[in-house]
Amino acid sequence: MLEVARHLEGHLTATVHGTLEDLHEFSDLITILQRKVGRLLINGFPTGVEVCHAMVHGGPFPATTDARMTSVGTSAITRFTRPICFQNFPDFCYLTS
Repeated sequence: MLEVARHLEGHLTATVHGTLEDLHEFSDLITILQRKVGRLLINGFPTGVEVCHAMVHGGPFPATTDARMTSVGTSAITRFTRPICFQNFPDFCYLTS
C-alpha cells in the first residue's frame, strides 16, 4: 500500500479506514497521503464530486453566500486556502510533513 501511495498523483481526497491501532501502525501511509491530497478522511466518506469544468455550484442565496465562487469543480480550486484538511482524525494523528 505504501508503494501504491508513493506513486499516486494529486487527488482531491483520500480515505483511510481502520482502528486506532491501524492508524498508529500505518502512520507512514498517512504521511504520504497528506502530501498527495487536499482532504484526508479517517473512517469517513467524502462527497462524490468530480473536479471538472462542468461541475459548478453557485447562484443566489441560499445556494451560495458568495456568488464569485463555486464550491465544486475546477473553479472551486481558488477557494482552497490550506493545502490539506483532516476529517475525523483522532488527536494523535495530526501529522506535519
